[in-house]
Amino acid sequence: MSWFTSWWLPPGISPDARLILTARGIRAFTDGYVALLLPYYLTLLGYGALEVGIIATATLLGSGLLTLLAGLFAYRFRLHALLTAACVLMLISGLGFALFTDFWPLLLIAAIGTLNPSTSDVSVFLPIEQTILSHAAPAEQRTVLFSRYSLVAHLVGALGALAAVVPGMLAQWQILELKGAVQIMFVAYGLSALVVLAVYRRLASAGSRGDESRPAPLGPSRRVVYRLAALFSLDAFGGGFAVQSLLALWLFLRFDVSVEMAGTIFFWTGILAAASFLAAPAIARRIGLVNTMVFTHLPANIFCVLVPFMPSLALAVLFLLLRAALSSMDVPARSSYVMAVVSPPERPAAAGMTAVPRSLAAAVSPAFAGYLLTLSSFGWPLVICGALKIVYDLTLLGMFRKVKPPEEQ
Repeated sequence: MSWFTSWWLPPGISPDARLILTARGIRAFTDGYVALLLPYYLTLLGYGALEVGIIATATLLGSGLLTLLAGLFAYRFRLHALLTAACVLMLISGLGFALFTDFWPLLLIAAIGTLNPSTSDVSVFLPIEQTILSHAAPAEQRTVLFSRYSLVAHLVGALGALAAVVPGMLAQWQILELKGAVQIMFVAYGLSALVVLAVYRRLASAGSRGDESRPAPLGPSRRVVYRLAALFSLDAFGGGFAVQSLLALWLFLRFDVSVEMAGTIFFWTGILAAASFLAAPAIARRIGLVNTMVFTHLPANIFCVLVPFMPSLALAVLFLLLRAALSSMDVPARSSYVMAVVSPPERPAAAGMTAVPRSLAAAVSPAFAGYLLTLSSFGWPLVICGALKIVYDLTLLGMFRKVKPPEEQ
């Protein structure tokens, strides 16, 4: 992928940025099909919606705790050591889900591993990669770089969602039984960690201790970071009701869609989300980072609330596509904003402290969503998701519209 990124990055970007985007693309592809195959695989093993929700919660909870450790202590360790440890966990996650079928071992692997049931990156990789990216571009290009980071994740993740059809094809062609074919996909997920690790080893900054400017724990920016973390937690708690794995499960239950059709749906939602990232930097330059985060997010959340009320699959998919076209524009703006309003030495801790509450908050809601889906296939998790996110948008605007990053002052 490095050949692809070389022409569309703005000038002044460090070569490390291309490597981070390459690694993110590899992880996004495997995350794309794992998010769909995870609930499908668990149902093949005989587990219900509640167990799927509990395991999704375990993946997010474990990722949150690991991300907290990475954010708090990144300044004490070499980045390469942290990235290597994350890759080892990714390898264990994939191989573990392929080898074990009992609930408790799967729950344990989900809790300590890197499996991602959502389209967003909630893994231990996030604060480390964001720290490297924040120093790979000048301030005026930072939002552009973060938009490319998100673009790669969603675009390649959409292709990964299409790959979820592979087990069905292998079973149809009688090459492998269905369960074995799905397990092979988890093995591929684990082995991809070795490729990611090979990319990380080429990072020029991987030998540094977090940052060239004497990284440190949160200090002067502590109050701002804690307030942002609390708001991001509300957003993530709402989003946890509609993580991709549970959204796929809802489509299975409500409209009896196949895995192949679900993969196609999430391919196009991923494409639309990816395309929106191209517009995010221009919008942010025009109206500011906070306004971009809020005014693109609000209509997306209204669409989310309306999805369950659609009487047909076609209309439900239409509103999911409309939501996807707008719901992710805030992601690069949010990452850029956090990196802008803290001092450079605080960036590793700030990235971790704003990502962790998101992961922990998002970890709670999938179990509730799974329980709600056992009661009704209506789609109450989507209604709750959209409503909570609307509250987040309005609160964020009220609290931070006057807190400008340096480039907007």
